[in-house]
Amino acid sequence: MDLGQFYREENGLMYITPEQGSRFAKQVAGDFNPIHDPDGRRFCVPGDLLFALILDRFGLAQRMSCRFHSMVGRDTPLRFEQVESGPIKVMDAAGKVVLEATTDGGITHDKDAISDFTQRYVSFSGLNFPHYLDPLMQEHNVMFNPERPLVIYDRMDFATSELAVAGLDLELAGSNLEVDGKRAIARLKFSIRLSGREVGTGAKKLLISGLRPYDPDVMASLTEEFYRRKNAFESAS
Repeated sequence: MDLGQFYREENGLMYITPEQGSRFAKQVAGDFNPIHDPDGRRFCVPGDLLFALILDRFGLAQRMSCRFHSMVGRDTPLRFEQVESGPIKVMDAAGKVVLEATTDGGITHDKDAISDFTQRYVSFSGLNFPHYLDPLMQEHNVMFNPERPLVIYDRMDFATSELAVAGLDLELAGSNLEVDGKRAIARLKFSIRLSGREVGTGAKKLLISGLRPYDPDVMASLTEEFYRRKNAFESAS
């Protein structure tokens, strides 16, 4: 995976344009959330792109934990930094931490293994809606605001016994939704597998705001729009 096409570097800082972030979301992650549209008023850089850049620069560790502190807007200057064996920090020009990652255990810098794992994880992670979230919301009779869907990537953790190999795959291993008034926490558990056997586990945590009663007609319309956008992108590619 050539991540160089999704950012530019200038004077030691990294910049991600709306076009680059949107292309990564759609082309690599299969994520057609309007918040990643380049002309969107509330555009934000895909969190999975920032995670991919961390792996590319610092390597893939056996155990990693990523915490997203805030969303990154268009053309925000970013600095990636790690002091000795401390946490990896992604900061804006003012020094505000937008993403922090901790690592433990062995680490590999094998480009093929990292690229393969990145592609597998991002492809899994990009399936939030409608694939994983719609069944959860339907089960709990809640849904996000269709006019302003706010689903925030909060954190991700994983551990694996295999590193310097290509061919790792990720599968959904379980999910749950904790509803608290107009907010909810969604947890998506995944299994890391190699040739059919489990070699690791992980979980992704999402925060959902603006909940209201589930409306099957509205959600069906949103799902239809998702696939319309997906098909239009793939036809144009």
